[in-house]
Amino acid sequence: MTAWRCRICGYIYDEKDGEAKTGTPAGTRFTDLPEDWRCPICRAGKDAFLRVPDADPHSSATTTVGEVIIDHLAASGIRYVFGIPGTSSLGLVDAIRKKEGIEYIIVRHEANGAMAAAAYGKLTGLPAVCLTIGGPGATNLATGLYDAKEDHAPLIALNGQVEHQYTGPGGFQEIDQDAFFRPITVYNTTIHDRSKTVQIMTTALKSAILQHGVAQVSVPNNIQKQPLDVRFCSGPGCLMDLKVMPQQDDLQQAARAIDQAKRPVIIAGFGAYRDGEAVAELAKRLKAPILTTFRAKGILPEGTGQVIGILGNVGSPDARTLVNGADLLITLGVGFSSMTNVPLDRPIVQVDRDPLKLGKNSQTIPLLGDCALIIEELTRLVREREETGQTREIRAMQQRWTDQIDSEAVMQSPIPGPTIMKILSGAVPQEAVISVDVGENCWWFGRNFQSRGQVFVMSGYLATMGAGFPGAIAARLAYPDRPTVCITGDGGFVMAMGDLVTAVKYHLPMVIVVMNNRQYGMIRVEQMMENYENYGTDLVNPDFAAYAEACGAVGVRVEKPEDLGPAVTAGLASKEVVVIDVATDPGRF
Repeated sequence: MTAWRCRICGYIYDEKDGEAKTGTPAGTRFTDLPEDWRCPICRAGKDAFLRVPDADPHSSATTTVGEVIIDHLAASGIRYVFGIPGTSSLGLVDAIRKKEGIEYIIVRHEANGAMAAAAYGKLTGLPAVCLTIGGPGATNLATGLYDAKEDHAPLIALNGQVEHQYTGPGGFQEIDQDAFFRPITVYNTTIHDRSKTVQIMTTALKSAILQHGVAQVSVPNNIQKQPLDVRFCSGPGCLMDLKVMPQQDDLQQAARAIDQAKRPVIIAGFGAYRDGEAVAELAKRLKAPILTTFRAKGILPEGTGQVIGILGNVGSPDARTLVNGADLLITLGVGFSSMTNVPLDRPIVQVDRDPLKLGKNSQTIPLLGDCALIIEELTRLVREREETGQTREIRAMQQRWTDQIDSEAVMQSPIPGPTIMKILSGAVPQEAVISVDVGENCWWFGRNFQSRGQVFVMSGYLATMGAGFPGAIAARLAYPDRPTVCITGDGGFVMAMGDLVTAVKYHLPMVIVVMNNRQYGMIRVEQMMENYENYGTDLVNPDFAAYAEACGAVGVRVEKPEDLGPAVTAGLASKEVVVIDVATDPGRF
C-alpha cells in the first residue's frame, strides 16, 4: 500500500484507507481506480497525481536544496552572484559551480560585493545576488544592502547560516540574521523547511523586483545539502513586471493644468532615467526647460535641446531661477531630497510609481504609474505650444552655464577639480558607463562634468564613500560592450581598492580615475563652511599607480592637465584595468 499526492491541491490518496467521499473501499490501489475517477477536493483527474514514496518523498531526489535554489535563480534571469565562499554556504557555492549561465564573482570584501550588486540593480532594473556565509559575512553586507534599499534597487541577499542544532547562545559565526536584516529588506526569512524552498525563492524574487528593494533569504548549512524533489514542492507564479497607468480622468486633469500654466518646468528624476527620449518629446511640445536631479544626470545630453542641467546644490543658478519662477512643476520620478530642494509652495504634476511618495502638497496632481507610459500619454494630451521668449532664455542659460564651468577649468598643476572634469567631459565617450564615488570628486562631477548622455551610477540617498569602484565592476558586467569609467577620490578608492584584483581576475577592462588630493576634501570644505578648524582630513596614500601594477593592472601617474585626456583615451583603448592617479589641487573647492 502506498499514497498518491494531487499536484493541484495537495490532497493525499492513501491506498490503505481508500476514499469515503468517492466510495472507494480501503485497500484499493490507485492504479485500479476508474479512469474517470476525480480528486475529491479539486476534481483533478488521475494524471494530476504523483506517487508519494513510503518514507520521505524527497529521499530519492538527485538534486539538493542548494541546487534547486540556484536553478530557480538562473531560470529567473539572474546572471551574477557576488560574495565570498565559506563553511556555511558551501552547498550553495557548489550548486553555482555546477550551473551554467550564472557566475560567482568572488570579491575580497563582502561590502564591495553588496555595493556592486546594488549598482547592478540600479543600472539594469534586475537583481544580482550577494552570497556569503552567516555571521560576519552577512553583517559585512549591511552598508551595500542599505544603499540598495535607499535607492530602491532590486537585490537578492542569499546567506548561509549555521546548522539548526547549533543555533542559540554561543553559536559560532551565528547571529539572528532575520532580525539583523529586517530593517533593510522588503522580504526576509530563513528556509527551515526544505519543501518551502521554491515558494520562498519565488516570493523573494517577486518582492525584490516589484517592490524595488532587498530580499534576504538565509539557508542553514544542513538544509542546503538536503535532497529536494521539486515535483513535491509548490510555489506561486512569478510576475516580473508591473506596468501601471493612472485613470484617464487624472491624466486629463494633469494635462489641463499643464496647458493653463504660463511657465511650466520639467524636473526629471532617477525614476525617469531610462525615459530620456520621452522626456525630451514632452519638453519639446511644451517648449519647457528640463532640469534633472543629480541621480538623473545624463538622462539627456546637457546643454542641448531644452536641458539646463542639475537642480540642487551642485546645479547652476539659472536652474534655481527657473523653478522659483515656475507656475507649475512637472516632476517625473523625483525623490524630493533636501539636496535637490524642490519648492513645495506651488502646483505640481507629480509622476511616481510609489504611492507613498505622491502628494507633496495640497496643490499636487498625483499620477501613479510607470514614468514612460505616463509621459507618453501626457505628451499626447497636452497642446503643442508656440515658440516663446522662454526658448531664447533657455539658450542663454545654457550658454551662461557653459561659459561659467569653462572659466573654472584652469590649466595648472596640481590639476584643479573643475579642470579634471572639463578634460573628462571630452575624453569619456558618449557610449560609456560612468560610476562616480562620493566625496569632493562627486561634487565636481555633478557641477562641472558636461554629460553627453553617458549612463551614470552612484550611491544616491545613502551617499556611501567607497561605492564608486564596486559600481564600476557592476557596470562592466551589466554593459560588457561599453567602455567603463570610474571617477573616485583617493579616500573612496582606498576603501574599495582591495578588489582591484577582482577586476583583473575577471578581465573587466575599465579606467579608474583617482582624484588624489591627499585628503578628505569634502569634509575639509564642510569644516570651513561651519567655521571649524581643519582637522582629521589629511591622508597618507600609497603610490596608486605602483599598487595597480602590483595587482596586475596598469598604473599611470598624471601631474599635468595636458596628459590626462590622452591617458584616459589610451586606457580605454588598451582593454585593460587602468588606474590613473591624478595629482589634484587640494586647495580648490
